[in-house]
Amino acid sequence: MKNQILILITILNLSISQAQTIVSGVVSDAKNNPIVGANVYLEGTYDGTSTMENGKFSFETSETGTQTLVISMLSYDAHYEIGDVAYFKNLQIKLMESINSLTGVTLTAGTFEAGDNSRVSVLKPLDIVTTAGAAGDFVAALQTLPGTTTVNEDGRLFVRGGSADETQVFIDGLRVFQPFNATANNTPTRGRFSPFLFKGITFSTGGYSAEYGQALSSVLLLNTSDVPDQEKTDISIMSVGGGLGHTEIWGDQSLSINTSYINLSPYEALIPSNKGVRWNSPYESIAGEAVFRSKGEKSMFKLYTGYNHANLDIAQEDINFDDFVEFRLKNNNLYFNSSYKYFFENDWSLTSGAAISWDSNNIGLMEDRVENKETASHIKLKLRKSFSNRFNLNFGSELFITDFEETFATVDDSTFESDYDDQLWAGFVETDIFLSNQFAMKLGTRVEHSSLIQDFTISPRISLAYKPGENGQFSLAYGDFYQNPMGSITKFEKSLSSEKTSHYILNYQYVGDGKTFRAEGYYKNYDDLVKYDTETPLFNSDYNNLGSGYAAGIDVFWRDNKSIDNLDYWISYSYLNTERDYQNFLERATPNFAPKHNFSLVTKYWVDKLRSQVGFSYSYGSGRPYDNPNTPEFLAEKTKSYNNLSINWAYLIDQQKILYFSMSNLLSFNNVSNYQYANTPNMDGIYNRRAITPPADSFFFVGFFWTISTDKKSNQLDNL
Repeated sequence: MKNQILILITILNLSISQAQTIVSGVVSDAKNNPIVGANVYLEGTYDGTSTMENGKFSFETSETGTQTLVISMLSYDAHYEIGDVAYFKNLQIKLMESINSLTGVTLTAGTFEAGDNSRVSVLKPLDIVTTAGAAGDFVAALQTLPGTTTVNEDGRLFVRGGSADETQVFIDGLRVFQPFNATANNTPTRGRFSPFLFKGITFSTGGYSAEYGQALSSVLLLNTSDVPDQEKTDISIMSVGGGLGHTEIWGDQSLSINTSYINLSPYEALIPSNKGVRWNSPYESIAGEAVFRSKGEKSMFKLYTGYNHANLDIAQEDINFDDFVEFRLKNNNLYFNSSYKYFFENDWSLTSGAAISWDSNNIGLMEDRVENKETASHIKLKLRKSFSNRFNLNFGSELFITDFEETFATVDDSTFESDYDDQLWAGFVETDIFLSNQFAMKLGTRVEHSSLIQDFTISPRISLAYKPGENGQFSLAYGDFYQNPMGSITKFEKSLSSEKTSHYILNYQYVGDGKTFRAEGYYKNYDDLVKYDTETPLFNSDYNNLGSGYAAGIDVFWRDNKSIDNLDYWISYSYLNTERDYQNFLERATPNFAPKHNFSLVTKYWVDKLRSQVGFSYSYGSGRPYDNPNTPEFLAEKTKSYNNLSINWAYLIDQQKILYFSMSNLLSFNNVSNYQYANTPNMDGIYNRRAITPPADSFFFVGFFWTISTDKKSNQLDNL
């Protein structure tokens, strides 16, 4: 009996021994370096081991048939081998480094970001509006960044040799068709938006995403806040008006409202404008904005609306008239923007939105009258799929609809009407590919078709980034960008084609220990620019797309908020070399809005003993080209250099009350932006001229800001 039992045990041991399978192999990284300590196991079992110093592993298993072998290691993507366990011998496994969303490479060429969630922010949320001289206008503050040009008689964004019309503004991904307040000639405008409603700003100076189009030079992306942290009320009493803001929260829903009233009459009575300007009725406006938010478990809905009414009556000096030329303006602007985002369980997300605006102007120019109305809308649908932390796909479609009408009436009641209607369809697809924590790329393309000019365009875009160390990285970007001719032209001529630029950008950025350094070189090539043979676009002008040009330069940015206690500062420098032949140019030349050198220094310093934040900013621009008809050369002479030193001071009366003072152009530099020459020469054959200067050399601002909040600590310091 004992012999029989021993025989049975022997048979069982032999069968078990025969059922054991050896799983073996070597685990290494992408550079064939062995990985030590990686976990190797059969999924759903206790069979496994760890790799040795040479990366090898080996273990026995009694499992049979199809199995899943898992190889995992911290900082690497898990690897899976699926098949018959009998074939898991002498495996050669390569693990890919996992993508770290906090320290990995990111694409930065041509882009400045401001936001808490951005790893590459060169600016904090909203702190660009604490810049001295900006007076709460973030567009003015953006002009202290490299790549921009301060055109003090305009106020809009001029980027890398491009005109202001080459920059587009978006709120939550949807186009804003009239982002700036209406104003008079040679009088700077301001953005329509209140900065405290936005959580982040992305300012692209070139090479931007295929998701956006109809901008030859730049896009400015504004993102409204998702969920406010508390209920609060903001009260503003200013030397030029007043404002009231409030945020209310109901669970996952919230509403923020901001209103303001501006009237420059008291200021003008106290500090009159320069002698070349006479205000019959100084600028007056009433504006309001609101953002409604509803947050679901996997969704976010936002509704943004803004309204602005403005009017002014000004008389300005003109070299061709003995008396001042009167200009009257009434503007009404209403804008709605809604967006909805939903996150699916399988790493898909859907974003949809729609925007519509109504803008009307009633203009009086001496005895003539101009009335125009524009209704514009934008509908957008975008899908995003995250296949892994290495590959993301974005694609979508959008439609822009524009309807413009204008009537010009002379003093004798003769009228001329012009208009245009356009339906512009666009589709885009873009991928984010992360090959490692050191290398990433973005590939995309955009297609557009305009019913107005019957033009179809294809715009490839590509961005690359390489991160050789912990804090520094290089980025490279290329893209083609198209834009329809301006409305001031298409209302007369509809047979033109799109204007085009190609961007080439090389960027280096270092971010670490409170310091940021950026250096960026670029080249822009312009094709198919619109030309005409009259001083301004007219109904009888001869138009064509034979214009061209280029812009090349270097931008440098440095910011430091750690080296000196309580001091935060940044320095920007831009070198620009650009020429173009467009509009009514006689030959290729540098346009008046493009100085060769721009420099800005911005400082903010907190003084504990005085409970104050003080700051100053200095801006410099080299002389701007202008055309002198008394010489044979075209646009060959230059104005004197632009200089502006501005200061501000915010004093905390208590934690929630602030007294604020600012002054732009403290030293009253007499800045000249251009010269206006007479249409005809005088008796000596000389064309007389007058300098085009700001309506006022300096601007003073005093305000009292009071915040009433739940925590009794919040204030408006970050918004000043």
